[in-house]
Amino acid sequence: MTRKQVKEVKKNDDILDKKLPYDGENPRAGMTFSSEDEATDYYMNYARCMGFGFRKISSKNGDDGKRYFTLGCSRARKYVSNSKNLLKPNPITKTQCKARLNACMSLEGTVTISSVILEHNHELSPTKARYFRCNKNLGPYMKRRLELNDQAGINVSRNFRSLVVEADGYENLSFGERDCRNYIDKVRRLRLGTGDADAIQNYFVRMQKQNSQFYYVMDLDDESRLQNVFWADARSRAAYEYFGEVITFDTTYLTNKYDMPFAPFVGVNHHGQSILLGCALLSNEDTETFTWLFKTWLECMQGRAPNAIITDQDRAMKNSIEVVFPKARHRWCLWHIMKKVPEKLGRHSDYESIKTLLHDIVYDSWSKSDFVEKWEKMVGYYDFKIMNG
Repeated sequence: MTRKQVKEVKKNDDILDKKLPYDGENPRAGMTFSSEDEATDYYMNYARCMGFGFRKISSKNGDDGKRYFTLGCSRARKYVSNSKNLLKPNPITKTQCKARLNACMSLEGTVTISSVILEHNHELSPTKARYFRCNKNLGPYMKRRLELNDQAGINVSRNFRSLVVEADGYENLSFGERDCRNYIDKVRRLRLGTGDADAIQNYFVRMQKQNSQFYYVMDLDDESRLQNVFWADARSRAAYEYFGEVITFDTTYLTNKYDMPFAPFVGVNHHGQSILLGCALLSNEDTETFTWLFKTWLECMQGRAPNAIITDQDRAMKNSIEVVFPKARHRWCLWHIMKKVPEKLGRHSDYESIKTLLHDIVYDSWSKSDFVEKWEKMVGYYDFKIMNG
């Protein structure tokens, strides 16, 4: 393939990736879009041209049945550094930037911008916009080249340099070597051994012949390779009808050669015992994958969503739950919260006293009012020491 052909393929990839290119018109109140994705694509390309990163700041469902969401500058909110290495601070700091647009999605699905703030409290960098995380993108051609070179035994560094040469320089790429390395790591997970995918499917078919209520879905990628797998037996589906008000969801890594996250849906029966309500093997732990899994599980359960779902503090899970289970109460797992107590307060001079009191508040409060009363007393007593200790 000649260099000219490579550029043409890259150009076509870019056209496919930009669903709604920015046409030079700034966002304004009253603009309408056919969907939330279209509005997001528009603001993404506007941000790229202006030279700032963007992110979804918030979204919620109103009492009127409409969906409200806010897209804004990635430097919104106050920045708090968690880095322990002072020589490597986070390069993208938050400045409480107010630039954003507020939009409302009607019951029919159309989106209307209700208000816009265009001014930023920091400098914009149009020439560096391609380095922002939200703008990094690997097109189909680049992905294919990376995969083929990796299968040929070419290491990631040389693999990436070959793409730089074809593109006539680093400035013509919308991704870096780390993005290539992350993609290769993900692809390697999907390379099941010879016959493994067929073995999984044969097993599922055999289970479905034994019981027609056995449910499974195999998600394939663009190259028809097995990407994600979900299954639930008849017992799990029947149990959900009785004990599906509250579920927990978590991902744990299995010690197998594929290193794929195992994702179980778990409920509690009337004996206080944990019951399995479905499970999956995933290729990734991003919003897109979780959204696919939640929709698949919901379809398996006849479209009946839980009243509440408990997870860890994973942002990708949170985003997917807002999309698939908008009316469910989303709560964080108490075990994950308490596990962070030593990390957050371990260096405090009164750590042992705080830990004992906190455990009493969390595990020995018999009512909401009891918890609130104990919590306020603890915060009132230790607040000054915690903030300045």
